[in-house]
Amino acid sequence: AQDPRRRRPGVRLVSAAELTAGDAVSAPATELEFEPMAPDLIDAGAPVAGYARIGEFEGLEVGVWEISAGVSRDVEVDEVFVVVEGSATIEFLSDDESASVVSTLEIAPGSVVRLGAGQRTRWTVPERLRKVVVLRP
Repeated sequence: AQDPRRRRPGVRLVSAAELTAGDAVSAPATELEFEPMAPDLIDAGAPVAGYARIGEFEGLEVGVWEISAGVSRDVEVDEVFVVVEGSATIEFLSDDESASVVSTLEIAPGSVVRLGAGQRTRWTVPERLRKVVVLRP
């Protein structure tokens, strides 16, 4: 199955060096190509996002993802990520019509976060956020 991020407006995948055993990739220096987020997902600002696949490990995809300042909503995929640069507030929203805030998470460089498929979130990013992500392709 293809990563749902590949079909979602606002995220365009670009090729990056393939990370293999014994290699290293600089997450902060990985080049990304950015596109605007889908307008119906934006609550404030004009965030843009980019993603680059950098490798595969045990059937999981490894990539670098970044979003610029703004407030946007998402429906998550199964992933674990480590924040490399920037910070954000992630609000986890209820599944009902109210989309009320169920819990809040503050993340910064070094934060390791696990998201589950189908979780509804609102991301408030003050400047920008870059993360290394591991997900099922």
